[in-house]
Amino acid sequence: MADLTLPLNAIRAFLAAARHQSFTLAAQELNVTHGAISRQIKNLEDYLGMPLFERRIRQVLLTERGRQFFEEASPALEMLAGAARRVMRDAPTRPVMINVRPSFAVRWLIPHLSDFVERYPGIEPQVVTSTSTVSKAPGPFDIAIRRDETNWPETLKVQRFMEDELLLVASPALLKNTPLPDVRAIAQHTLLLSRSRRNDWEEWRKLAGLKRSRVQPMLHFDHVHFVLQAVVDGLGLALSPVSLADNDLRSGRLVCPLPELRLPLAPYYLGISPQAGAEAQLFAKWLGEHRSAG
Repeated sequence: MADLTLPLNAIRAFLAAARHQSFTLAAQELNVTHGAISRQIKNLEDYLGMPLFERRIRQVLLTERGRQFFEEASPALEMLAGAARRVMRDAPTRPVMINVRPSFAVRWLIPHLSDFVERYPGIEPQVVTSTSTVSKAPGPFDIAIRRDETNWPETLKVQRFMEDELLLVASPALLKNTPLPDVRAIAQHTLLLSRSRRNDWEEWRKLAGLKRSRVQPMLHFDHVHFVLQAVVDGLGLALSPVSLADNDLRSGRLVCPLPELRLPLAPYYLGISPQAGAEAQLFAKWLGEHRSAG
């Protein structure tokens, strides 16, 4: 028997793309990647058995069937959303405790949370930050997110969450004043470093074939989110995980001057407590939908 389950996330991606006539703008609205929007719409087209868009260079246009689906699906989905809001409005708030590192909270989780809060108004995400491993995390939690798959308590259900890479970032204003035409020009800049990622520059120099300079100025900060703010403010160059710099790169506050020089990083994993309820499972599912935003 055919699977008649409606792909609601794909419909949501389609409606955003149809409104904007752009996969890129739809991705910005939903805070996901262009590729995620493209995949969701392809899944919907496969489900319906027909093309919904004409793909052209830097432009997408609705087909006749796509226009019909847009006109009928828009009010239907809004009706569903309205019904959910009315039902959940007076229900008791159900918390979900999420334990993450500070930089991940500031640079990835919090910028995405508005989508979850809007979609699930009866569930309250409570973000707790800790630099400890999950096994030593203070206080209870429903979901924890960390890099690497080591030091996880055996009681947790752990799953791979998001891939990541390390890349060079800078503010456009800094590069305008002091250009970076090639990797050797790094010597003309101040380097910014997080104490929580103290080996990044050494590893990146090996990749770039550079020797360490003893006279090059460096500024040290406690966490990556402080480093990224310093980069935005033009204090120097930094190395950042793509996951943490993604919003600044999308907005143009930061750029990657040497995009071919990337280092793979340990992926993120998420662990779900055995005591976690249905709300945590829903939050974990929502996280999975947004993992390609990094």
